[in-house]
This record gives sequence, C-alpha cells and structure tokens, in this order.
Amino acid sequence: MSFPTRRLRRLRTSDKMRELVQETTLSSKDFICPVFVQEDLKERIKVESMSEIERLPLRDVNEEVEKIINLEIPAIMLFGIPTAKDEAGSSAFDDNGIVQKAISQIREKFGDKIVIMADVCLCQFTSTGHCGIIQGNKIDNDTSLETLAKIAISQAKAGVDTVSPSAMMDGQVAAIRKALDDSGFTDVSIMSHSAKHRSNFYSPFRDAAECAPKFGDRKTYQVPYTNAREAIMEIETDIEEGVDIVMIKPALAYLDLIAETRRKYSIPVSAYSVSGEYALVKAASQLGYVNEKDITLEILYSIKRAGADMIVTYFAKSASKFLQES
Repeated sequence: MSFPTRRLRRLRTSDKMRELVQETTLSSKDFICPVFVQEDLKERIKVESMSEIERLPLRDVNEEVEKIINLEIPAIMLFGIPTAKDEAGSSAFDDNGIVQKAISQIREKFGDKIVIMADVCLCQFTSTGHCGIIQGNKIDNDTSLETLAKIAISQAKAGVDTVSPSAMMDGQVAAIRKALDDSGFTDVSIMSHSAKHRSNFYSPFRDAAECAPKFGDRKTYQVPYTNAREAIMEIETDIEEGVDIVMIKPALAYLDLIAETRRKYSIPVSAYSVSGEYALVKAASQLGYVNEKDITLEILYSIKRAGADMIVTYFAKSASKFLQES
C-alpha cells in the first residue's frame, strides 16, 4: 500500500497552524463604508431593499462617521440625494449642496481621522436619472465631462480627500485631473469606477439613492458584463489619464477582472461589493438559508484574495464587528 508523500493536511491541524500559513488577510482597515445623506431630511429613512442601510439627515452624519471611525474603518464614500433635480444636475456642483455640506461638516469635526471620498456622478441629481447630460436623444459625453469636473472642484473646495467618478464617460479622469490641478487641488486623489459594468446587481442602490433612469438604460456607457478585454481597456485608459486608484464594480461576479488587473498593473486596486451582493446575503440570512457572518467574510476574503487592496462595501460595519469577534 502506497501513501502520499505530500500531506497538506499537516498545515491544517490546529487554529494556530492555520493562522501561521494563512495567505490572505482581512481587516476593517480594508473597508470603505458608503454613507447616504439626503437633503432636507428630518429623520433617518430605512432602505427597504437593503436591510440596516439608511438615508441620513445631515444632522446625523457626524454620529454615523464616529461609529465608522470607532470600528477602525479608514474611509467613507458619500452619496447625496438632493431635494431638487434638473436636467443639468446643478445641485451636484452647488457649493452649498448636500454632499458639499456633509464633506465640510465631517472635515471640521474629524479632521484627518477618516478619509472622505465622494461619488462624482449625475444620476442622483438629474431629473433624467442618467449619469450624464442629455443632448438630443443621447448622453453627450463631452458636455458631461465639463459637469463632472465642476462637481469634483466643488467637492474639493468642501474638503474631500478623494473624488470617485462613476459616470463612465470617456475621458472623465483626464478632465477631472486637469480641472483639479488647474484649481490648485493637486493633492485631491481620484478613485475612478474604472470598470463599472452594466449590472443587475445595482437595483437596491437605485432604491437607496433614488437614481433609476427615467427612460432607456445605461448600456451605452457602462461596460457589458460579457466583455473582459473591454473592461481591462477601460482600466488601462484611466491609468494613462492619471487615476490614483482603479475600481472594478461589481466585485463578486467579477473576481477574474480584479485578479487580472492586479496581475497586469501595480496601481492600487479597489473593488465595489455592490448593493445587490449585500441584499442577496441579507435576504438569504434572514430566511435562515445561510449564516450571515460566515458568508459575509467568505465573500470579502475572496475579493481580497483576487487582488483588491480595498473594498467599498455595505458590509463594512457588520464585517468589522464580525472580525472583532473572530
């Protein structure tokens, strides 16, 4: 009878042995926590499709950020829901807009204790619900670039650390970088939603941010989920335009692209574990089909294992607590 000479189970014999050879690590310091703030809101509003996620009034934002800091999460991603919307998305670049007020308030209270990131897009702010400016019957790329640049400058004035363009307009990184530099904001970094796919995993976010398109869809500007090479070209283009951090979005169904990006480039890689990923886990756990803690950590570990340096995730707070318990 022959026996195996290589017994990999020897490295799994105890908790301490498994810790010693563990290849992928995960901590709260890997997370970026999304925060939704709504203009003129009096009380918190629960997002029905995303259990435990809320839209916040401005007055509650600092309290929320303090909880995030206490969990040792290093960064937030701000999304704003305005009272007024128009075709130009003008409230997005209003220096007194809801996102700008939130940025200023957080900066004044917490200084450099947390990295403030903010979404740069138009879908929450336009009456059309699209991520760019409509000219005729289509999204006009270059007009949209001018508006995205104005949003970035306005957020920079308010004290943002990182702007995060998610509109998927061609040239958005170059336009924003030039605008920021020309305005003296050379230290403001850009984390682009570089490979943002036309995904079915975004549906709960559209509920949370009130940003579903009023007509048509986003197939003309978001990456088809069938096209891996096209996604890599988007990432490469953003790098050439001077992006500081690239992002693949969604995360779980796109681990191959995270891994390929990590293999090809040295730039920091972010992944966005999006609303649909969160909602599916929460729904299944509430029905008793899965263990929420175990499956949440498995998903986040898989994203790190694929090569992400940081993860934007709605699990940020709960996962941080799970890791503290482990």
